Amino acid sequence: MKLGELKPAVGSNPDNFRRGRGHGSGNGKTAGKGHKGQKARSGGGVRPGFEGGQMPLYRRIPKRGFKCINTKEIVALNVSLLNDVFEDGATVDLEALQAKGLVSHPRDGVKILGNGEISKKLIVKANYYSASAKEKIEAAGGNAEVI
Repeated sequence: MKLGELKPAVGSNPDNFRRGRGHGSGNGKTAGKGHKGQKARSGGGVRPGFEGGQMPLYRRIPKRGFKCINTKEIVALNVSLLNDVFEDGATVDLEALQAKGLVSHPRDGVKILGNGEISKKLIVKANYYSASAKEKIEAAGGNAEVI
C-alpha cells in the first residue's frame, strides 16, 4: 500500500448537512428551529449564567479576596531534610528528590530553605535557594547550583 492509495473507511466521512436550503432538502424553511421565539432568532438563546431575570448565582455569592494568576507555586525543602535523607557526596536534583519521595510534583520549581543544620557534602541542584541555605550548603563543603 502506498500513501497515495489511502482512503477513509466507507461511511466514515459523510458530507456535511446544510440546513435551510429549501423544503426539497428535507430541512428548509425554519431549518429545525420551529416557529418564532427567542431560540428561533439568529444568535438565539440565553447567555451563559442567565437565570430568567433572577439574580444570577455568580452575582449572589459574596466575593472574597484575590487570587493572582501569575503566582508561582514553589515546593520548599529545608537543608535539615536533605541532611537526613541523602548520603555524603550525593547529587541532589529533581530526579533524586522524586526517587526519595520528598517531591511528588515539582510545580513551578523547588526552593531550598536554610532551616536546620547540614553536615554532609552535597551537590544540590534546585531552582531557588534562600541566602542562609546557600551559605550552609557551601560551608559544609557542598555546592549549590541554580538550574
